[in-house]
Amino acid sequence: MNVIPLDFEKPIAELAKKLDDLKRHLRGHDIDLDPEVRRIAAHIEKTKRLTYSNLDPWQRVQIARHPQRPYALDYLRLAFTDFVELHGDRLYADDRALIGGLATLQGTRCVVVAHQKGRDTKENIQRNFGCAHPEGYRKAMRLMRMAEKFDLPVVSLIDTPGAYPGIGAEERHVAEAIAVNLREMMVLKVPVVAVVIGEGGSGGALGIGVADRALMLEYSWYSVISPEGGAAILWKNGSQRAAAADALKMGAKELKEFALVDQVVPEPLGGAHHDHAAAAMNLRTAILANLAELATVPMKELLAARYRKYRAFGRYAEGTGGGASQDGTGGLV
Repeated sequence: MNVIPLDFEKPIAELAKKLDDLKRHLRGHDIDLDPEVRRIAAHIEKTKRLTYSNLDPWQRVQIARHPQRPYALDYLRLAFTDFVELHGDRLYADDRALIGGLATLQGTRCVVVAHQKGRDTKENIQRNFGCAHPEGYRKAMRLMRMAEKFDLPVVSLIDTPGAYPGIGAEERHVAEAIAVNLREMMVLKVPVVAVVIGEGGSGGALGIGVADRALMLEYSWYSVISPEGGAAILWKNGSQRAAAADALKMGAKELKEFALVDQVVPEPLGGAHHDHAAAAMNLRTAILANLAELATVPMKELLAARYRKYRAFGRYAEGTGGGASQDGTGGLV
């Protein structure tokens, strides 16, 4: 696959083009330039590792949004088998931005719910750019209740800038639909594993993200707001998105350190868009390992642990200065 380079990847792309040109020139010529080819290849590999080991938060966001990054249906094709998509919320419509159905993960039957983006303009319009309507969240909850009925684990693949904020979504109560999902997923009597595979934007992500195990792919992001939205609020200027991405601490590594996610799933060098198959295998391995662990936990203990997990989120400090209260209700940090 011919990968479209991001701005910071262009030096690597230029080196790769130089190597390809050299190899093409050598074809049909009796010239021994193998040492030069090996030198350039080694330099490319070194440059890649140096570049991707020193990415700033905004660069990681760009990788999470790469148009060639694998989406949910790609993972369902590569990591799962026997996927049968189920449609409709039985109330209003079928939301194509949020898909779901039955699938098999290396012998383990499960229910999958996932955000789905489009590859081109036409499909993005059909998928609403991965921004689900309330009927999408109600469909997801219908499928999760079905999973509970048949004692099947739930796998959630999160990849959305956020829930759709349009007038129609508000008229059909998108906030209520997400709130119901948060409440019902907290007491769902089956194991739940959620994975942020790209973008994890605000309540749109959390609407299918309450889980016993929360995972993130290495170059994904998960935040209460997008970098552009944060910049517009904090600096009144969307061009400050890089500063906002840094301030929000939205990367997988930071969120793992804060204990807001349980595991970071490694991606191929440079991101999942460089090798869909390898990324899918890493994802499958991680999900299977977590499902196997959760399967050994009695349901009563599983629900109690899920409750404790989310109650433990957030930190605060008590103090007498700056208006902070002494009863633990103020001084949020």
